[in-house]
Amino acid sequence: MFTRMFGKSKQETNALTTMDKLNETLEMLEKKENVLQKKASGEVEKAKASTRAKNKRAAIQCLKRKRLYEQQVEQLGNFQLRIHDQMILLEGAKATTETVDALRTGAAVMKAMQKATNIDDVDKTMDEINEQTENMKQIQEALATPIGAAADFDEDELEAELEELEGAELEEQLLQPAFAAPAAPVQVLAGRVPARSKLTKEEEELAALQEEMAL
Repeated sequence: MFTRMFGKSKQETNALTTMDKLNETLEMLEKKENVLQKKASGEVEKAKASTRAKNKRAAIQCLKRKRLYEQQVEQLGNFQLRIHDQMILLEGAKATTETVDALRTGAAVMKAMQKATNIDDVDKTMDEINEQTENMKQIQEALATPIGAAADFDEDELEAELEELEGAELEEQLLQPAFAAPAAPVQVLAGRVPARSKLTKEEEELAALQEEMAL
């Protein structure tokens, strides 16, 4: 791991150093290109002056030097393109290397995690969970089972008794009147007693005596 870290650091340092060197070279070429372009422009001015002076030979020599400067400018332009191309390739290679290194690190971590939790451990853990769940279910069922005198009660008999009580309650509700009728006023006529549906012997004799006295 440390070898990989130090190797990675060395690669990054080399890449940065190379990029700096390419940038410096590119700046140097651009400066030389500017100088050559100024020299080519100067030769053009000299050629014009020689032409005005009717010195054709000197004017041609100026144009030749201008061509040479332009060729060097073109060559420097090609060098700059090469350097730009190299910088792009180097940046792409650096990004590729970082991507591969990140993927390699992720794969190593995943491999370590899989090694720490293999499929056998997962199956064993699930078996333990299922076993504990089944044990807890049995414990709960055991706690819910009635004990003592309550265990001797017949559930069917209790259900039948409950249905009988519910039927009696319903019958009693149906027999009750919807509302109580008010009692009719009792009018007692003078010398007369209210008739009764059923009278005892004494009550009958008393009633007969009252009727005789009224007569």
